[in-house]
Amino acid sequence: MIHPQYEYHSGIGTDIHRLVPERKLILGGIEIPFELGLLGHSDGDVVLHAVADAILGAAGQGDIGMMFPDTDPQFKDANSGELLREVVWRISQEKWEIANVDLILHAQQPKLGPHRGHIRRHIAELLEIDFANVNVKAKTNEGLDAVGEGKAIAATAIVLLRRKVK
Repeated sequence: MIHPQYEYHSGIGTDIHRLVPERKLILGGIEIPFELGLLGHSDGDVVLHAVADAILGAAGQGDIGMMFPDTDPQFKDANSGELLREVVWRISQEKWEIANVDLILHAQQPKLGPHRGHIRRHIAELLEIDFANVNVKAKTNEGLDAVGEGKAIAATAIVLLRRKVK
């Protein structure tokens, strides 16, 4: 229900990373057993990167590449959960709170259905919101594009922020 005492902003975020050997597969801050992991300057967690971008977009604060540039060595192999916590802290300074998150994970493999609940719980924990306000869906790309060919994993997130009207 839209309430006149609140201001609402929505944001969308997306990310994609190549699957490579000798990297852990981290999705939503959860290590998923798989022979490949995601290549990235940080831990390559496309889920948390997409969520962070959606939050920053909704708050009008750019994107994670601006906030945590991959040219900065301090973010090499960074834990994306810690980066997301920083994003949440920054938007809270402007009195924004996260109303809900809807996320799509695009992966041909591994099968992510068994991990959705853990990912959902961890995202809710990182965002300090109720588990019921986080939704995670897993989709294959039916053999199409880099995701469908098993060469990459992608994520798309939409976030709704709210803050009290002054």
